[in-house]
Amino acid sequence: MQALEGVRILDLTRLAPGPYCVMLLADLGADVVRVEEFGPRTGRRAQFATADEVYCEEHGFTSHHSPYNALNRNKRSIALNLKTDEGRRAFHRLAETADVVVEEFRPGVTERLGIDYRTLSGINPRLIYCAITGFGQDGPYRDRVGHDINYIALAGALSLIGSRDGSLAVPHNFLADFAGGGMHGAMAVLAALLARERTGRGQFVDVSMFDGVLSLMTAVMSYHFATGDVPGPAEHAINGGFPYYGVYETKDGGHITIGAIEPWFWANLCRAVGREDLAVAQWDTGESREDSFAALRELFKTRTRDEWDELLNRVDICAGKVQSLDEVATDPQAQHRGMVVEMDDPRGGKVRQVGSPFKLSETPPQMRRHTPALGEHTEEVLLEAGFSRADIQAFRDKGACN
Repeated sequence: MQALEGVRILDLTRLAPGPYCVMLLADLGADVVRVEEFGPRTGRRAQFATADEVYCEEHGFTSHHSPYNALNRNKRSIALNLKTDEGRRAFHRLAETADVVVEEFRPGVTERLGIDYRTLSGINPRLIYCAITGFGQDGPYRDRVGHDINYIALAGALSLIGSRDGSLAVPHNFLADFAGGGMHGAMAVLAALLARERTGRGQFVDVSMFDGVLSLMTAVMSYHFATGDVPGPAEHAINGGFPYYGVYETKDGGHITIGAIEPWFWANLCRAVGREDLAVAQWDTGESREDSFAALRELFKTRTRDEWDELLNRVDICAGKVQSLDEVATDPQAQHRGMVVEMDDPRGGKVRQVGSPFKLSETPPQMRRHTPALGEHTEEVLLEAGFSRADIQAFRDKGACN
């Protein structure tokens, strides 16, 4: 048994936050039906064809349906044209028995398509409807477009990420897309499912990536509210402003990270590197802090990354080498924890993916299904919904499904 076994989710999402949100729920056992558009690329869809998509298509699958794309594992794919009456009819039928719908259209789009919460909750009052957007369903930014970098900028996170010279760094899209949107969306859906057990009613779940990033900023915003300080990049205690918490280059051009926030960890570090004189200056500012920075920068360049990693982790010190993606894939801790898994795929054979972070003793997550091809399960799902093969063929004839 799995934790979400028996929960049916209709997945209307496309880009990072939504697919990640639904993947987390699918790994926990939810039956996910991914509802996708189909047909030739025209207009914006044609313009959005990236080099990765072109490469994948040359090998027989799109990037969304690549065997290596873990975001769509454990899902079934049905191709519907929701701009047709027949496509909407099919989707409404699916919504009758669904538990959750997840979408990430701009506010107002689902109303025009006739698949909005008000419409679907009239069909199924127990339905939980999760909309993941940049800024939410209301407010002055409601209709603004954006991507991860814009949300983290407006929420203040980007102002803290960068170098000591004040220049900002562009992080990967983890903060807003995956954490702010996807992870918060999954948590909100789980909360709504639990609430439904008590009330018998579904509800609308409004997830904003801007809100999500701001929530992730709770600790540093609390610091700002309490002190009035407005730290910039590499000015706060845990964004590189002090020598006890930072990244240092090593002899071989690699990097080692130090997280010696607690005084005893800092003292252990100073002792291990032969600079016990620095221990008393952990919290110093000004010239003393710069002296400590300079001393550690010079010191860490005397050994390679792996030499430092081995040395520092023999004693009680918060340290870790900066690993590249290929190193992470073979990391013994990642392997032991099942965070790199192999799945069988009829198109790609054995493929590796990132595993599930959930470790549940009684209802563990499972990798049950390979990433589906576009519309691979259209007929199967529509038959389950009660349509006949003649109905499905009529839908195909009218361009409502593949």
